[in-house]
Amino acid sequence: MSHSKSKPLRLAVLISGSGRTLNNFIDLAATDELPVDIRLVISSTTRAGGLQYARDAKIPAEVFPRGQFTSDEDYGTAIFDACRAAEVDLVVMAGFLKLVPVPEDFANRVVNIHPALIPAFCGHGMYGHHVHQAVLDYGAKLTGCTVHFVDNQYDHGPIIWQQPVPVFDDDTADTLAERVFQAELEAYPHVLRLLASNKIKLTGRHVSIATR
Repeated sequence: MSHSKSKPLRLAVLISGSGRTLNNFIDLAATDELPVDIRLVISSTTRAGGLQYARDAKIPAEVFPRGQFTSDEDYGTAIFDACRAAEVDLVVMAGFLKLVPVPEDFANRVVNIHPALIPAFCGHGMYGHHVHQAVLDYGAKLTGCTVHFVDNQYDHGPIIWQQPVPVFDDDTADTLAERVFQAELEAYPHVLRLLASNKIKLTGRHVSIATR
């Protein structure tokens, strides 16, 4: 099914690790299943595996190590200056582990995906396997992923979309992580398609989605 009727969203994708989410975007865009134009990849480390996906797809990439900046504000300024220079519509966090204050001109133009159902199992230090182990330790029967707008607190901005994933009795953090990631591969592109077609309306903390 092609979604190419929407005007492509110009993206900057922010990564810190393997880049599997970035690779999913690249693959879907290449087959016209995702109306995006990835203008820039930003990584918080030179060791991020996702930088290779950017190179392979000939997408410009820049690395901004947090340690080279004296404050979160300086760090955010550098990153969003790069996003402005690339003329992006939307900043997409895809496993980006650093806090970056969102400037006013990017308010409601930064999205993130979290591997749990916010407000459960989220906040500072809750990333990757820490999340899935916390879900198992608590004995939760349901987890999932959450796509949300980013504000200046970890995992706090308005929720756009949530996709549930059952927790099984024999799950490990690894098996649960993989099942949640499969949900992420569907949820994140779904939200980007909605944004590209202007179907998302934000009123305070409440997001409404147009059905047609």
